[in-house]
Amino acid sequence: MESAMARHDAYREEVIGRANVGDTPELVAYYEELAKYETGALWTVANKIEPWQPKSESVPVVWRYRDLREHVLRSVDLVTPEQAGRRVIYLNNPGRREVSAAVGWLYSGLQVMHPGEVASAHCHSSSALRFIMEGRGAYTIVDGHKMTLGANDFVLTPNGTWHEHGVSEEGTPCIWQDGLDIPLVNALEAGFYAVHPDLNQAVTHPVDDSTAAWGGVALRPYGETWNKPYSPLFKYEWEPTYEALRRYAATTDGSPYDGVLMNYTNPATGGPVMATMGASMQMLRPGEKTKAHRHTGSFLYQVAKGKGYSIINGRRYDWQERDIFCVPSWAFHEHANASDRDDACLFCFNDLPVMHALKLYREEALAENDGHQPLIG
Repeated sequence: MESAMARHDAYREEVIGRANVGDTPELVAYYEELAKYETGALWTVANKIEPWQPKSESVPVVWRYRDLREHVLRSVDLVTPEQAGRRVIYLNNPGRREVSAAVGWLYSGLQVMHPGEVASAHCHSSSALRFIMEGRGAYTIVDGHKMTLGANDFVLTPNGTWHEHGVSEEGTPCIWQDGLDIPLVNALEAGFYAVHPDLNQAVTHPVDDSTAAWGGVALRPYGETWNKPYSPLFKYEWEPTYEALRRYAATTDGSPYDGVLMNYTNPATGGPVMATMGASMQMLRPGEKTKAHRHTGSFLYQVAKGKGYSIINGRRYDWQERDIFCVPSWAFHEHANASDRDDACLFCFNDLPVMHALKLYREEALAENDGHQPLIG
């Protein structure tokens, strides 16, 4: 029997306005003739390439830090930064393995460096971000700006910038999460990569000058001009971020779908930190359970504080501090804090700037069951 994959009418639908052409010997012969000229009949694939709603190839995944940490640290004994370029264990979504994506068109991985190690300076078309998971003494240099980094700090290495990473001799082993739009840039066939001619760049500005100039709350430095398509604030520190969440939580009921959520922003424009990737930090107050919604855009979460669970398309995924999990585009999701005493905080990066720029963003709340998904299995 001819397999469904070999059929030309596998995607037909008996709906007015949709392609509904059945195979006949004459049509099959016609399709085979078209194929000789690298062409095809649209009606054989129209319903596949124009679905009624988004159908993500990504699947929800939780990458548990307690399972991965030992393997990440072991890589230090197996390869050097010079050999690997970047010593990273990447997150591979089962539905996106062919493009090495963690979810949608977003890449992520866990990078480890030991005291005294330095990765060579490079630049690329992809935008990148880092979220520090553990360790002391990590730093990043971006176009001559050096940032010292601590746990839960968030740092940018934007598209086209020279950047390198290292850990000071006085530091401890450091692990951080990388996030990049590599799959998106490759899908657009726009990726370039270069290694710095000197392998390392000079620090040409005072250390942590980016935070000193642009990190003031609702304050813009006098005389500073910035016209680049990414934030001049390369480092967003954890302590003021968490304090901002605490202060906001004391004055708002928050979102029924996201709790107390604040977006990291470009202080020069108020927009997202980079053109293709946005980021946020959200707080779930003790015992808080959000309602379910779905939206276009792919999301990758890291648990910065606390423990809880998320229900994604009807299945429960438990998480605790340092775990990473993904929510594919157009997947219903809701979050819950498992503690009745302590808050939980979720760092997230996403492709929402692309969705908004291309006018593709759409959101929908779950109307049934008081906004909560029934569990499957």
